[in-house]
Amino acid sequence: CSLANLAALPQRALDLGAAEIHLQAWGATAPAYTACGEALAALAPGQVVVKLPISRDGARAARQLIGSGTPVTLTAGYEPHQALLAAALDANYLAPYLGRLLDLGRDGHADLIQMQRCLEGLGSPLRLLVASLRQPSDLTTLAAAGLDSFTISPCLAAALFQVEATLAAAEQLEQDALANAG
Repeated sequence: CSLANLAALPQRALDLGAAEIHLQAWGATAPAYTACGEALAALAPGQVVVKLPISRDGARAARQLIGSGTPVTLTAGYEPHQALLAAALDANYLAPYLGRLLDLGRDGHADLIQMQRCLEGLGSPLRLLVASLRQPSDLTTLAAAGLDSFTISPCLAAALFQVEATLAAAEQLEQDALANAG
């Protein structure tokens, strides 16, 4: 992971139609996160969203970057109160990890819905960018509660199309078309 290796990534994503690309900053201290975030943002100004952990140093760097107009996603959100911190910092996104919450034995869906309700109660424009979804029902449960931003894996994207009744109906339509094509 280096700036040189990441240099072509934003343009490639934008060429493929992405409106924005989220890139993780590194450095472990606020000054290092800030410097890395500035360098990442410079790769595609206004289209790179800098990702920072929602830690004390990440929040300090976020304050600096947001103050200079750089969009920020705060990552590794595990607690509902962290949505309040991210909103207070004027971050663009908070990225909670649903699967990891579930792995901890938590009701991750309820936690994320509580985060969303807090943001709605504040009238905050902060968006939850839910990561680590594992099954289609995760997506529908959260979308039904008003969450609207998700990162999904290729496996989950494929699973969205694997509905047996739909696949059977599509096959039957093909068979009917072939039978009546004569």
